[in-house]
Amino acid sequence: MKEIIINGKKELSGTIRISGAKNAAVAVIPASILSDEEVTLCNVPEISDIDSLEEILKFLNIDVKRSTEAMIINPKNIKNKPIPERISEKLRASYYFMGALLAKYKHVEMYFPGGCKIGSRPINLHLEGFKKLGAKIKIEGNKYILDANKLKGNNIYLDVASVGATINIMLVATKAEGQTIIENAAREPEIVNVATFLNNMGANITGAGTSVIKIRGVKQLKKGFIEIIPDRIEAGTYTIIGSLIGKNLKISNIIPEHIESLTSKLKEAGANLIIEEDSIICKRHKNLKAIDIRTYYYPGFPTDLQQPMSSFLTQCVGTSKIEETIYENRFMHIPYLKSMGADIGIKNNLAIIKGKTHLKGSSVTATDLRAGAALVIAGLIADGKTTITGVEHILRGYEGIIEKLSNVGADIKIEEKTCQTS
Repeated sequence: MKEIIINGKKELSGTIRISGAKNAAVAVIPASILSDEEVTLCNVPEISDIDSLEEILKFLNIDVKRSTEAMIINPKNIKNKPIPERISEKLRASYYFMGALLAKYKHVEMYFPGGCKIGSRPINLHLEGFKKLGAKIKIEGNKYILDANKLKGNNIYLDVASVGATINIMLVATKAEGQTIIENAAREPEIVNVATFLNNMGANITGAGTSVIKIRGVKQLKKGFIEIIPDRIEAGTYTIIGSLIGKNLKISNIIPEHIESLTSKLKEAGANLIIEEDSIICKRHKNLKAIDIRTYYYPGFPTDLQQPMSSFLTQCVGTSKIEETIYENRFMHIPYLKSMGADIGIKNNLAIIKGKTHLKGSSVTATDLRAGAALVIAGLIADGKTTITGVEHILRGYEGIIEKLSNVGADIKIEEKTCQTS
């Protein structure tokens, strides 16, 4: 079992380079199997979620070559086999293989995807979209069997602007006959990245990044190339850290517009940020003030930054409020912050944070990916030693987090804990 050990209160200076976006890469990789030729992906993050997707690709007899931040995927010899639970459960994004395989073969068998347990995350919107495009769905326990005699374009309105459903329906529609229109589509930058990749392979998609996406089906997708966009959640996480303990800490390789909802809130709290064309310079500000945050779909405040931001708000004078509108179980890190000295109350989907509080190092557990990020932040600003277990969650989404923080002055390391037997 691995542990992250942090000795806090170290000022950070230097440069942290942001990696490729996890949420784009985990969709682009399954989308690549729609091609009949070799495709090349650049700026792919080196995280465990990518390893899990590679495992699925190889299970399907797809040739994969990886080098630093790059993947070459050749699905020429793909075999459409039932994807077993032991690999589909490793990450939620495995569900993109549903859309990709359904589009390519009109048949797919796989088990319900895994991922962080942050609340109810049904895939009913995906399935309803598949049905409207001509699929028939059979569910046997956790196993999903999807079949279609013919895929035909349709008008699909999403009750919720779901990123996963938008992308998955887009994948199927890419090879459906005629035109598909997705209304109330999610608008996240990752969707634009996926649509650009599909278009590079020969798809016909317009409107990605708006609430109405139009897809005209094509018969074949060919060789393609894409560069994964910078990870806006990783960028936001390090910007939060820099706002607390940065000394001219530079966060580079970012798209500032993608995290505008965060930087505007940080500035409202008094954070000292210099926003440049593709970077942000962060300086610690001692007199931060309380603010209120409400998570919402892009371009609103991202739910993925709510947990890291809760650690920031413990250092703001006054009473802050966070309203979580996306997932009901995204406060599981709060008891651990309280064990470190935070003054936080929870009422339904509202967290009330009173600051400024003095945090002390403690032994805590990352219950999910972004909870882990929140605890890393807390450990960096706390007095003394913080030990974090559940490290596997953090490594799912943050490439080289230990090295990146160590290189700018943090006292942080990862160790293998040996289990003692009596």
